[in-house]
Amino acid sequence: MFRILRYLIFISLISSGYYFYISEYFNLSKKDFLEKEIVKKEILEDKNEIIQEKTEEEASPNIKKNIDKAKYVEKKIEILQGDTFVSILKNLNFKQKNIYEIISEIENSFDLKKIKTGEIISVFENDFGEIKKIEFFKDSQTIISVDLDEEIKLNIRELTKNSFLESKEYKITESLFSDGIKNSVSPDILVKIIRLFSFDLDFQRDIRVDTIVSISYEFDEIVETGRLEYKDIKYASIKIDGKQLEYFKFITNDGYVDYFNREGKNVKKSILKTPLDGARISSNFGMRKHPISGFNKMHKGVDFAAPIGTPIYAGGNGIIEYVGRNGGYGKYIRIRHNNGYKTAYAHLSNYKKGISKGVRVNQGEVIGYVGSTGNSTGPHLHYEIIYQNKHINPLKLKLPSGKILEGEELEKFKEEYKIIYADHLSMLYE
Repeated sequence: MFRILRYLIFISLISSGYYFYISEYFNLSKKDFLEKEIVKKEILEDKNEIIQEKTEEEASPNIKKNIDKAKYVEKKIEILQGDTFVSILKNLNFKQKNIYEIISEIENSFDLKKIKTGEIISVFENDFGEIKKIEFFKDSQTIISVDLDEEIKLNIRELTKNSFLESKEYKITESLFSDGIKNSVSPDILVKIIRLFSFDLDFQRDIRVDTIVSISYEFDEIVETGRLEYKDIKYASIKIDGKQLEYFKFITNDGYVDYFNREGKNVKKSILKTPLDGARISSNFGMRKHPISGFNKMHKGVDFAAPIGTPIYAGGNGIIEYVGRNGGYGKYIRIRHNNGYKTAYAHLSNYKKGISKGVRVNQGEVIGYVGSTGNSTGPHLHYEIIYQNKHINPLKLKLPSGKILEGEELEKFKEEYKIIYADHLSMLYE
C-alpha cells in the first residue's frame, strides 16, 4: 500500500513539471516573437526616416551647394609693390586665355588699376586645388566676387552696414590723446577733436590736468568684416578751469559740414595757414634763387617739406576749380572759396579718390598727398593763397573769421543743437 502511494506521488510530480515546462516554453516563444516584431518595426521606421531625409536632400539642391561651398579652402594673397592683377593670376597658374577672360569681365565694372599695394585678394580652391572663386574689395563697403565654377560670372555685393552714435566723457591726466585711448576713443576721432579745437587751443600749453573732454560721434560697423568706420563728430566740449569750449555739427544752407558754438559762431577761420600735419617750412614766400633754373624769381607760396604720401587738407570750405597737371607745378589742385580767396596745392603725388573739378570740399578734408611732381627737387607741398588774383604770404595772412549764422539758418541750427545735446546726455548717462 505504501509502495502504491509513493508511486502516485512520483507520477504527480512528473506531470506538474511537464506542465510548467510547456507553459514557460510558449510564454518565451511569444515574448521572443513580440521582441522580434518590435525590432522589425524600429528598423522599418529608421529606414523610412533615412529615405525621407534623402528625399528632402534631393528636393533641396541648396544643401549640396552649401556643403560644396563649405569645402572651399580660402587663401589670402597680399598685393605687393609691383604686382598687377595679371601677374597674380599668372602666379596662380591660370592660362593666358583665362586671364584675358577674367580681366575683361572685371574691367567691365571696375578699373583694376585702382587696387593698391597692401590690399588682399582671396582665392577659393576645391579639394582638387582648382580655383573656383576670386574675391577682393572694391571699396570698404563693396566686394567684387568672380565665380569661376563653370563660366566666369561677376557679382558685386554691398556689405551690410549698421550705423551707431556713441558718447564719451573723460578727464585728462596725461594728454588728450593718450587719455582718450585709455577711454576707448578711436584715434580717428581724437585727431578730429584736435583739428576742431586747434583754432582755439594750443594743445601743448593750454591743456592741463583735470581738463574734461566730452564728445559724441557717429560710426558705421561693416557686419561681414567687423570693420569700424568713424564719421563726423556731432558734439565736442573741452572744459579747462571751469571755462568751456563746445561745438556742434551743422550742415549750412550752402551744403557744408561745419561746427558752431551755441551763438552760431563758426569754430573755423576761413583759411588754414598750414594745410598739413608735421611739416617744416623749406622755402618761404618772396624773391629767391630758383633751385632748378638758377634765376632769381618770385616764390608765390610757401613750401612745406614732408614725406611722400603725407595727407594734404583743404585750406577752407570751397569748390575744386582745377585739378590736374599744371606745368612746373606738376599735379595741382586749386580751390575757390566763398569769400574771394583761392588756395592752390602743387607737386602732389596723387589726388584723393573723388576729387574732381566742381566737387565741394570742407576745410580740413583730405584732397591729395605730398609728392615731388613737376619742377621739384624733393617731396614737398607748394601752398599758395590768392586773394582777388594777388598772391598773399600764407604765414602773414590776417585770417578772416569764419561764418556767423543769422536769421532762419540760425534758428534751424538752434533747434538741431538742442537735439544733439539731448542725445549726447542721454547716451552718456543711460
